[in-house]
Amino acid sequence: MKTIKRISLNVNGKRHELDINAGETLLEILRERLHLTGAKEGCGVGECGACTVIVDGVPLNACLYLGVWADGKTITTVEGLATEGELSKVQQAFVSEGAVQCGFCTPGIVITASAMAAGGRSYTRDKIKQELAGHLCRCTGYQKIVNAVELVLKEEQD
Repeated sequence: MKTIKRISLNVNGKRHELDINAGETLLEILRERLHLTGAKEGCGVGECGACTVIVDGVPLNACLYLGVWADGKTITTVEGLATEGELSKVQQAFVSEGAVQCGFCTPGIVITASAMAAGGRSYTRDKIKQELAGHLCRCTGYQKIVNAVELVLKEEQD
């Protein structure tokens, strides 16, 4: 028997009230119920970062985060980064630097980079690499990704 729980969450600026199964992950809720498919299920065990979203300002793996924990939280997905059809600074940096390949890992990396940029801290290139270490990409050598993140973080510092 599945336990049903009513939750309320704010996703990309829009409030949602949902009845969910206690075992549903935030990733399942975002993709299957809210039809926000930017976050991907890569590994399902928190190793690849493809499912990364921001919950109350913190990037985390939505495949490991239960939906019941999201009750009352504010969630940002990659779909919520653009404003009025304009790419965010991080998204634009990824395009400018050619950091997008197949796009499977890109949303998670963009979300983490967006949280880094919003944090207002300064990062060395090595620290950027450390922050992105939880993201696996099979299409790039990571250099263009790191370049894009470095570009946007430098702009935020200036």
